[in-house]
Amino acid sequence: MAGDQGLSAPAANPRGSCRDSLGSIFLRFLRFGLLAWGGPAAQIDMITRECVEEERWVDEETFRKTLAVYQVLPGPEAHELCVYLGHLRGGRRGAFLAGLGFMLPGFLLMLGLSVLYVAAGLDERLDEVFYGLKAAVGALVAMAVVRLGRKFIDDLPLLILAIVSFALTVFAGAGFLPILPGAGLAYWLWTAGGGPTPVLRSFAVAPASAILVVAGAVSVSLTAEILLEGLKAGLVTFGGAYTVIPFLQDSAVEAKGWLTEGEFLDGLAMAGALPAPAIIISTFVGYLTGGLVGGLAITFGIFLPAFVLPIFFHQRLVAVARARGRDRSCSGSRPASSG
Repeated sequence: MAGDQGLSAPAANPRGSCRDSLGSIFLRFLRFGLLAWGGPAAQIDMITRECVEEERWVDEETFRKTLAVYQVLPGPEAHELCVYLGHLRGGRRGAFLAGLGFMLPGFLLMLGLSVLYVAAGLDERLDEVFYGLKAAVGALVAMAVVRLGRKFIDDLPLLILAIVSFALTVFAGAGFLPILPGAGLAYWLWTAGGGPTPVLRSFAVAPASAILVVAGAVSVSLTAEILLEGLKAGLVTFGGAYTVIPFLQDSAVEAKGWLTEGEFLDGLAMAGALPAPAIIISTFVGYLTGGLVGGLAITFGIFLPAFVLPIFFHQRLVAVARARGRDRSCSGSRPASSG
């Protein structure tokens, strides 16, 4: 645990005064994973209510700022928040177990459904069910777009950028990979209020992403190719599941031909019906492409950044979130239940 020194809860709190056992951390977040219905908004609300409002692991202001940081990083923010909170209570090992506990139920359920989908022909036997699920998923995605838009589009430049990005995507067929950094750069140039340093830091993962894109073009084994596609999706898709999904669809259906459009929509419908981040559809894509090893490989790749960023950059991320506030992680906290 020597590596946790300086990366766990803030130094203002006595080390060990607010730490839980690793077993209790895993069980608490395993329970969160079993109850993770309704998409990221519902998942974050559940985590906030217990860990922030009831247990007071961190004050609400710091939590809101930390959430804002994770919302601009690649990966599912609900999962990253679990890793962050696990780090506060148990260091790096607590962070890993919190993230593992949160993702494990959805992963096992999706893997089981993927096996049944192939072995029992669920796509044919439950066609009507999947058809209804696809409609429900479409409604959930539309609701999420509206909800996120209301939350983040709060000035005229952002509104104009959203409209232009939508038009380029729908009518010009532009991919979202150039649109995301382009819109970010355009907004910075428009407002010119934060200086170049935050922008440069925002693109800190760009070199690694570029390397992975190039590596993905090299002829490799199918398992390695699946792993690289998952890792690329985990690194270059900002904004959570709703950017990962079109990336995977473009890669697995359009570019690679691993799945048909109908199969991908079936996987999306199943992912929307499970207690899990929507990016758990990656397990379905990997299994249909490369069997059990493929499902494991793509899931590992796509979740890896969501573990690495909160675990190994915990101190810096907390510093960003606490820039205008003081972290009170343990002040007034109650002993955490074993969950």
